[in-house]
Amino acid sequence: MIKRLCEKIDEKGSPIVVGLDPSLKFIPKNILTKCFAEYGETLEGAAEAFGRFNRVIIDSVCDLVPAVKPQIAMYEQLGIPGLIAFQKTVDYAHEKGLVVIGDIKRGDIGNTARFYAESHIGSVSVGSENYSPFDEDFATVNPYLGTDSVQPFIDVCKENGKGIFVLVKTSNKSSGDFQDKLIDGKPLYYHVASKVNEWGKQCIDGVYSDVGAVVGATYPEVGRELRKVMPNAFILVPGYGAQGGKGEDLVPFFNNDGKGAIINSSRGIIAAYKREGYEKFSEENFGDAARAAVLEMKIDIDNALDKALN
Repeated sequence: MIKRLCEKIDEKGSPIVVGLDPSLKFIPKNILTKCFAEYGETLEGAAEAFGRFNRVIIDSVCDLVPAVKPQIAMYEQLGIPGLIAFQKTVDYAHEKGLVVIGDIKRGDIGNTARFYAESHIGSVSVGSENYSPFDEDFATVNPYLGTDSVQPFIDVCKENGKGIFVLVKTSNKSSGDFQDKLIDGKPLYYHVASKVNEWGKQCIDGVYSDVGAVVGATYPEVGRELRKVMPNAFILVPGYGAQGGKGEDLVPFFNNDGKGAIINSSRGIIAAYKREGYEKFSEENFGDAARAAVLEMKIDIDNALDKALN
């Protein structure tokens, strides 16, 4: 699967993934009004609004980006209707030729981890039939419980041609509470990165492994260090834009050929119409605002890489 992601990045000329993290405060009033008129002010109405919002975003950026990353928590808050909206979003993104990274951050042991993996990036047998319940292409995985919580995901990846991104150094401010603690003279994130490098050797596909890593844009020097520790790991980099990451901060996450990383932006794109400097876009034109934000982000990243690598 990592080879397909690389091909999509080359095809689009862009290492950007759009985080599909809808919230009712981001949904334009005209969409909410229509959905509530049809379904009432219910979980079903909110979920329908999420789906319609996502489809406009996807339509507006699908020719510019290789991938989208729906964060499942946004959908789970709406219960079963929200999960249905999540599934429909994954399916619609696939219809548009996009790679889907399911931001699920699952991590458990034994059969439980296996069931999480099968539900999101694998398949389940029901009688004589096989089904792929959510069918994302990648899933994010929390490694806190150790190897036996990650290995079931790797096994499912190998069986189904899928991939995972393991949390290594996250972009949030308090990530250092645990991730920066020294163990044998090295931060915990360094040890996790070393395990990612080890795990990744099981499923190398070309230059990179189907086992990638999550390292936040808000810690560029850590990115520089971990890029060396995980030479075959593709790095998913959250934290651009709303969390403070800029193009120049992203350079350390890439290899010397400008490959090896994909950069996520969520609110900065899907809610771009609310941003300062985007006042010309009305609520009704939120898709155009999202497209403009992607183009602006692409220029920022391209300029930073050109300056650093040439």
